[in-house]
Amino acid sequence: MAKKNNNGTDEPLEKQLWKSADKLRKNIDAAEYKHVVLGLIFLKYISDAFEELYEKLKAGEGEYAGADPEDKDEYKAENVFFVPGDARWNFLLSKAKQPTIGKTVDEAMDAIEKENPSLKGVLPKVYARQNLDPTSLGELIDLIGNIALGDAKSRSADILGHVFEYFLGEFALAEGKKGGQFYTPRSVVELLVDRVEPYK
Repeated sequence: MAKKNNNGTDEPLEKQLWKSADKLRKNIDAAEYKHVVLGLIFLKYISDAFEELYEKLKAGEGEYAGADPEDKDEYKAENVFFVPGDARWNFLLSKAKQPTIGKTVDEAMDAIEKENPSLKGVLPKVYARQNLDPTSLGELIDLIGNIALGDAKSRSADILGHVFEYFLGEFALAEGKKGGQFYTPRSVVELLVDRVEPYK
């Protein structure tokens, strides 16, 4: 998951993402900004997974013969969230440079919740706020657009898990003591799992 940076050294993907995303934060508090970043990462993840299955359904080969790529039930059967057209990552990328990108992302989150009842009230709708610069938000969308999160190879490597965990840790540090109460470091989790031994 490491990639060469400008100095020619290896740097983990999540660290590169954090550095780039943090530059765009400007005057937003870490407690608020984390919802912006983590919401976009989740949106990219479900959009990638959706697009992968969409292409298989569209090709209509093998078990997908005769399948409708716009049928929500096809996605439900594969445990993939259905992403409506105006919430797909490519659509958001096409609007990233517009001054109304915050409103577009909020509407995308609403549309996903409407199509997937299990997500109702869960996704952040904080993108149209005054203190979030649309240009910076567009740059962040472009940045996150450069990584594959939801394709089969990435899911098997659990890139989303690594990125989420890294970002949560960084946000906990940025928020100070209070931020840490919502985040348990991996080493502590592994120790607890080892002691409790939840094998069943």
